[in-house]
Amino acid sequence: MRTEEEARVLVDAEAGVRRPAEGTAARRAAEGAAARRALLAHPAVLLVGIVLASLNMRVALASVAPLVGEISAAFGLSSTASSLVTSVPVLFLGLGALVAPWLGRRFGAERVLFAALLLLGAGVLARVLPSVYALYGGGILVGTAIALLNVLMPGLIKRDFPDRAASMTSVYTGAMIAGATVAAAAAVPLEKALGGGWEASLGFWSLLAAVAALAWLPQVLIARGRTGHEVRTVPAGGARPVSVWRSALAWQVTLFMGLQSLWSYVLIAWMPTIFTDHGMSRSTAGMIFAFNNLIQVAGAFAVPLLAGRMRSQRPLIVLVTTLVAAGYAGLMVAPVEGAWLWSAVLGIGQGGAVGLALTLIVLRSGDAVTAARLSGMAQTIGYLLAAAGPLAAGALHQATGSWTLPICVVLAVCAAAAGVGLLAARDRTV
Repeated sequence: MRTEEEARVLVDAEAGVRRPAEGTAARRAAEGAAARRALLAHPAVLLVGIVLASLNMRVALASVAPLVGEISAAFGLSSTASSLVTSVPVLFLGLGALVAPWLGRRFGAERVLFAALLLLGAGVLARVLPSVYALYGGGILVGTAIALLNVLMPGLIKRDFPDRAASMTSVYTGAMIAGATVAAAAAVPLEKALGGGWEASLGFWSLLAAVAALAWLPQVLIARGRTGHEVRTVPAGGARPVSVWRSALAWQVTLFMGLQSLWSYVLIAWMPTIFTDHGMSRSTAGMIFAFNNLIQVAGAFAVPLLAGRMRSQRPLIVLVTTLVAAGYAGLMVAPVEGAWLWSAVLGIGQGGAVGLALTLIVLRSGDAVTAARLSGMAQTIGYLLAAAGPLAAGALHQATGSWTLPICVVLAVCAAAAGVGLLAARDRTV
């Protein structure tokens, strides 16, 4: 008769696939567990890899915004076509998220994250080639690469830091926004320092992706004997994992992720342009945009920590959506006079919202399997929804010659995010 240990199966964090603990499968599972123990025995290596990967998750997007005017002039793009420089990567954040779970379970998170960083560097370089097709094609590579990072990171954190998921979410969201802050602040100065125009400024960030890939390589080597994602056991006769696509709660988390992403990517695409359209210099607009990203770090770090200590996150939903709505309203009524204030208010709200959205994925999941699946769903649907934001805002601005109507639409998005967020913040799991 089989022992209790023999009657258990190991569950893969990315796939949710059960592997019988017998024969070759048992040996492969043991190799994976050993690899995982070896990796976690060096937490500094893992932490450095997570932080450096996270730094890259918005750099390629934030570095474009202060340079949109020059890029548009170089290729003769209209406002709507210019918005595609940001919308195309965001669209592929959603489409790339469709394949991320499959790649994770086929090759393992370590290998996929390493490959994503290499792909990101290639996409950044492709965008600086003297062709509008390369500009958009590089955006496809950038969006796909970031999608892989976005989707696999929550599951990896739930897997490797199950007792510190909220605090680790704070670390990686804070690093993600810090990278965006530096990229936004440095875009125009790099253009001048490198003496190569906007192409040199954008291309510079491929170096950060290369450094992150190098830092991730030890984890790939440690886990090379097996995918190494076995993190928990369940009885062999246990219930099959639930389908997140049939869960109302999963859809509520997904819609909050998408709506908060939409308002963020509208700002990433158009905030500096809103300021310059009202007479502000490019350098000042770039600095205020960088300040907005810097303030986001505070919200992204603090809100997940607070969320992890609360049974229901409803007060935080109200807080972040109200701050974002107030900041957008300020941009509509006094964009230049109150630019620094609105940038700060928006920053706290934006950072808090993205941190809360990512934390909800972890908190609303019962285990690492569900976290990976919910992450894939939320970021697939969420970013496909968010991709419409910059494009719609650019089209409305081109049609009306004003930013009033686009901002009014985003205020309606804030109201909708508050509604679904209050449902997603309830104390329950998928």
